[in-house]
Amino acid sequence: MERELEPRKVVAELDRFIVGQAAAKRALAIALRTRIRRYKLPPEQQAEISPKNIMLIGPTGVGKTELARRLAALVKAPFVKVEATKYTEVGYVGRDVESMVRDLVDNAVRTVKQEKTRDVTKQAEARAEERILSAMLPGKAPAPHPFETWLGLKEPEPQENAEASASRKAQKEDLRRRLLAGELEDLLIEVEVSERQTAMFDMFTNTGMGDLANGMQEMVGNLLPQQKKRRRVTVQQARSLFVQEEVENLLDGEEIARLAIERSEQMGIIFIDEIDKVAGKYQQGPDVSREGVQRDILPIVEGSTVATRYGPVRTDYILFIAAGAFHVSKPSDLIPELQGRFPIRVELESLTEADLERILVEPENALLSQYKYLMATEGVELEFTAEAVSEIARIAHHINSTAEDIGARRLHTVLERVMDEIAFDPQAYGGDKISIDAEYVQARLQNVLQNEDLSRYIL
Repeated sequence: MERELEPRKVVAELDRFIVGQAAAKRALAIALRTRIRRYKLPPEQQAEISPKNIMLIGPTGVGKTELARRLAALVKAPFVKVEATKYTEVGYVGRDVESMVRDLVDNAVRTVKQEKTRDVTKQAEARAEERILSAMLPGKAPAPHPFETWLGLKEPEPQENAEASASRKAQKEDLRRRLLAGELEDLLIEVEVSERQTAMFDMFTNTGMGDLANGMQEMVGNLLPQQKKRRRVTVQQARSLFVQEEVENLLDGEEIARLAIERSEQMGIIFIDEIDKVAGKYQQGPDVSREGVQRDILPIVEGSTVATRYGPVRTDYILFIAAGAFHVSKPSDLIPELQGRFPIRVELESLTEADLERILVEPENALLSQYKYLMATEGVELEFTAEAVSEIARIAHHINSTAEDIGARRLHTVLERVMDEIAFDPQAYGGDKISIDAEYVQARLQNVLQNEDLSRYIL
């Protein structure tokens, strides 16, 4: 179920995508390994070991969310990111805190369904092929009703003889050969497909009643009879429609729900961002519900049973990772009970100029590589000199120091400003091969950097 990765290997894998933050990577790697060790224990011992939840403390843009997301991807664990600020105490406008667990299970269901879909796709394609051939072959005459024959109103038709049956079979095999060869893709045929009921509860989706709306929609859909509709489509379109229908017929919904709940309970990771925004000891004004939010989150983190549309889910062994900048408040401003549920605390460091320079070139999804790939789609070879990379990092770090520190996200705004003219008209800058040096970077950003107030708005 989980790849047995040693902590060193986990850190090495995270290094491929995230620069620096060695302490945070180490803590996450140990937490992951602990889960794998727990999974090897006998059931009675597993029940006594709960995950050590982690609190990541650091400014925005230093990799908190990306670390958690990459960790979940490593082990293919169900993962959901939520923001603490969208939850409010019961009685106020906002989402119910239990919805984070429901979102986790929904993600797990989607993942398991994708895996099971890959397993049955070939079988579904074979069934879809048979349905297409049946739609293309001339239909048999409908058999008379038994009462018509008994009353003598219609003579029973003789059974199809062997010669007609052989002819139909040969015709079907010829159509199959042409179908597999792709000769019939644009042929129009008439097919009968299932028509889904229109969603009647979409109006509640963006409110706090979204979970109720999903449940009501599913219940109503199961009560109403499935409608069939005849459509005239091409063979290519018919294949897509039939494969979707056959996949749904082959999938076992109960088995998918069972596996999704098991994965959510044993491997799930919930990332609670902006936990610092609900910290603080305010007693009036818009902050009145902050402590209430913490007290509502507490039972979920401690371990409780949450009802979902797929069944009850226990949160005892879900790994919770909380994150916040804590510029105004501090972790000790959280209620003591919630503080105790996050025993591992890691402080992430602000990014230095050297870190920003590495972020531009080292990770597999490096920003400069992304721009190169995008321009290559139009036949333009883009390159950045080493001096240009250093200058971009220096400028981004300077702006972070003088204005709001948004970490690596500052590189996006600086690069967009640098690349604006080239992305608009690459032919005006050399066409097939464009080299960006430090002088070009300075020229593109000089006017903005000279005006500090303007740079606050633009960069």
